[in-house]
Amino acid sequence: MYKYFVRPLLFNLSAERAHYFTFSLVGFLCKIGFSSLFKSLYVVNDSRLEREVFGLKFKNPVGLAAGFDKNALLYNEFSNFGFGFVEIGTLTPLPQDGNPKPRLFRLKADQAIINRMGFNNAGVFDAVDRLKKKHKVLVGGNIGKNKVTPNNEAIKDYLICFEALFDHVDYFAVNVSSPNTPGLRELQDKEPLTALLSKLKEENSKLALKRNVKEKPILLKIAPDLTDEQLLDIIEIVRETKIDGVIATNTTIARDHLKSDLVHTEEKGGLSGKPLTSRSTEVIRFLSEKSHKEFPIIGVGGIHSPEDAMAKLDAGASLVQLYTGFIYEGPALVKNINKAILQAQI
Repeated sequence: MYKYFVRPLLFNLSAERAHYFTFSLVGFLCKIGFSSLFKSLYVVNDSRLEREVFGLKFKNPVGLAAGFDKNALLYNEFSNFGFGFVEIGTLTPLPQDGNPKPRLFRLKADQAIINRMGFNNAGVFDAVDRLKKKHKVLVGGNIGKNKVTPNNEAIKDYLICFEALFDHVDYFAVNVSSPNTPGLRELQDKEPLTALLSKLKEENSKLALKRNVKEKPILLKIAPDLTDEQLLDIIEIVRETKIDGVIATNTTIARDHLKSDLVHTEEKGGLSGKPLTSRSTEVIRFLSEKSHKEFPIIGVGGIHSPEDAMAKLDAGASLVQLYTGFIYEGPALVKNINKAILQAQI
């Protein structure tokens, strides 16, 4: 029903307007009692789907990637569509509008999206107010820096977000890989990245001790555009800093073999969707094999079918996340992936 009725209606709207309309509609429908209907349609309840990863117990291994619920508005509501976890953000210390509009573009012929949103969000403290309510699903907090913060002061921004969210999220995703904040990807270089992650680990220990709780898992979200040498550096950094895992991958700045017209393909920003499927899986396999599976990987990028998800799990991912595939394929994709995982276990 989604692909034949709902998606055509949404695709008649601009991409960003469709996003906000969908948010409002999902929130409204859940508020007036449609949650049970959504659960009956999309949730697969089976203990065989449960996964314990970096000390957390996931109901199933399919999550909603960061960028969809930036401001932690509907994380509980999205659990009604069958997700085993929801990653909110990217959040920054101060509110920011992001880049000028238009900044979100559909590449229909490629089943892809280009975005240059620029960490638009209402600020971490605004999100905390909503995150205080009971969670029906595991929630990850994706954190970044404000655009106006220079890289040599970036650690301060990440620490502000980390401390603000510590009591309210189940794990952290450190975003240094978005192409839409000037200079951000420079933080993926070995020296600044090691310094950032080491400082977050130190803060993690302090906050856990102060609150008499366990430390929160810290994951690093990386770009698909890293070279093999840079990926080997990532493995070394994970080992050295002892963070808990990697999210592979963010959007790409590459524009290889696209079918859509140049008007759209030449837009600046990060590309997500089907063109990223193979590369993100390659990165997962490389990290898994070269690290000898020393740390968990969340696989994300171009998952539009159960087969795409299974390929990432087979490559070494412990969990997967959806974003663009969820937009193009609809919520049935979550259910179909979980059913395929069950079938593969038989």
